[in-house]
Amino acid sequence: MNKTVVIAFPRSFSKAQRIATYLDADLLAYDAGVFARVFGTTRRIVAMMATGIVVRSVAPLLKNKWIDPAVVVVSPDLSYAVPLIGGHHGANKLARELASLGIRPVVTTATEVTGKESVEAIAEQHGCDVLNRDSTLPVNAAILDSEVPVYPINGPAVVIAGPRVSVLLNKGVYGIGIGCRKGVSKEEVLDAINQALTACGISQEDVFFFATTVKKMGEPGLIAAIASLSAGLIFLDDKTINTQPHRSLSRAGRIGLLGVAEPCALALSKHKELVMEKTVYGRVTVAIAR
Repeated sequence: MNKTVVIAFPRSFSKAQRIATYLDADLLAYDAGVFARVFGTTRRIVAMMATGIVVRSVAPLLKNKWIDPAVVVVSPDLSYAVPLIGGHHGANKLARELASLGIRPVVTTATEVTGKESVEAIAEQHGCDVLNRDSTLPVNAAILDSEVPVYPINGPAVVIAGPRVSVLLNKGVYGIGIGCRKGVSKEEVLDAINQALTACGISQEDVFFFATTVKKMGEPGLIAAIASLSAGLIFLDDKTINTQPHRSLSRAGRIGLLGVAEPCALALSKHKELVMEKTVYGRVTVAIAR
């Protein structure tokens, strides 16, 4: 399935084909189940039909704005393109792309309407993704009221960020949670990570973050290992770790935690799905989530 699909009634195919050709998209005929079939396999949907039909079709399919596809409704006469779902997550951009066909984008997200950039737009410009996604609501609200500074930080560095600070990292799909014994070496950590990635068929470029407990902030081997890789190391507090779903029995109870590797991988992951349960490699424990 193409990353972009155009859905239209057969009687509108001649106009819809213009859009599909321009976007290099698949063109599909509308039926009662078409949205359900493509919702999990495509990133952008252009629906050339009445808005009400699209609302009723996609409403039962919505999970959250970070993983739902961008949905743009185009009026059957090709006059307007309305970002319906995922304005900050590709729909506004998609609607503006259609302006080249003479279709007027109707953007309603507050930041764009006032000529300001959202956190998500800033992340996209820099080829990044938002790590702490709950932060975007207060930060975008603050952007509407005043200038919000952006601080590029080149590591090595330690950043302590509050809930109203959006943290942007290089794009990736997978989060890796790491636990380790005291005094572990850089080489042990790198070997464990490489074994885990190889076992799952994942490249290092697809890793969004590494995460561990704040209790490991003084572990030089762990810190040096992650510093040599492309993704950053995030230290999570006890509350964040212990509020994650409990998966496997862990010896971390001795330090007041339900676990380390699995909850750390899940805490900041996009889909909250483990693709590799905690696996022990010598003195290092690794879990991977997406």
